[in-house]
Amino acid sequence: MRPLEGITVVTLEHAIAAPFATRQLADLGARVIKVERPGVGDFARGYDERVRGIASHFVWINRSKESLTLDVKHPEAQKALLKLITEEADVVVQNLAPGAAARLGLSYEALSAIKPEIIVCDISGYGADGPYRDKKAYDLLIQSESGFLSVTGTEDEPCKTGPSIADISAGMYAYTNILAALMQRQKTGRGQHLDISMLESLVEWTTYPLYYAIDGAAPPPRTGASHATIYPYGPFPAGDGKTVMFGLQNEREWTGFCAKVLLQPELAREERFSTNSRRSAARVELRQIIVDAFADLSAEQVVERLDAASIANAQVNDMHAVWDHPQLKARKRWRNIETSVGTVPALLPPGSWEEGDPRMDPVPALGAHSAAILAELGYAADQVAELKSAGVI
Repeated sequence: MRPLEGITVVTLEHAIAAPFATRQLADLGARVIKVERPGVGDFARGYDERVRGIASHFVWINRSKESLTLDVKHPEAQKALLKLITEEADVVVQNLAPGAAARLGLSYEALSAIKPEIIVCDISGYGADGPYRDKKAYDLLIQSESGFLSVTGTEDEPCKTGPSIADISAGMYAYTNILAALMQRQKTGRGQHLDISMLESLVEWTTYPLYYAIDGAAPPPRTGASHATIYPYGPFPAGDGKTVMFGLQNEREWTGFCAKVLLQPELAREERFSTNSRRSAARVELRQIIVDAFADLSAEQVVERLDAASIANAQVNDMHAVWDHPQLKARKRWRNIETSVGTVPALLPPGSWEEGDPRMDPVPALGAHSAAILAELGYAADQVAELKSAGVI
């Protein structure tokens, strides 16, 4: 039995943050009913067509869910949605535009008055109050507003992350807070309101550079793929034109690196490189020493020396290499899931389950479960047909 079996989540979600949170709840066995707009659905369905005709984002974070189409602005749809929540839901999740859920009568105050045990998780860019409450917020905008871009990129230009890190961070905090709220409800019998802000989530993940710049101190510089404050830690070229990524964390590793990798043990005793702060300050000079030492070595030979010295290192893989990663294959981390365009591979969620896999059910087609869910709520077949002809579902 999976941990959240018997828990029902009703979610009015789109894009990344809320769907990422609810997919993880589904992984744990929760029933997740995704409410989508008739005809178009979650706009992430239209981001691209890279997974054999359907969107890569959507496949990633929407498996194991049921799709119910409702025009939530229609009175009949609102009745059906309220009936679904009051009769079935343990948790309601939404990341609609600011204020939209409240206008639909789906605020925690409104729902808890009817169902005190309900947990309502609101995910927004900036939170439920404050001067930025009503601002629209997309991932890149939050990366900018949080200061994340100011410490990410090169000296000449800031860069965003490839994945949507602001959405992902908010989704993770929504997920963990919902789990905590379910545990608390076991003790108190009451639900609660969770207010998850993308800005606060990403600022939390950016707190190390915040502290680094405390009291007006200079923030960490943008240093590309190298670490901003630990050195050497980043990509270095080998003599064959390939790149090796490695990093040092302490003085013991620095001594071993000088002796066994650079074959220059005397460097470890030089005052200019005697602490991490000094090595970081002298990174231009130290980088040249490292590049010169690697000039006659292949990347494979550099890695052999790094491994012999117990220095952490990694390959700079592209996406195709990750699909074929030997470690993921050896640990049997790939599964197959169903979609409307057939079977596609999916990574088993992180973690180890002794009693079987997490739930990995199909990615739903738009509205695939509407009729069945409404039937559960007591709607007769002719009533469902009427709702469909009226554009309600």
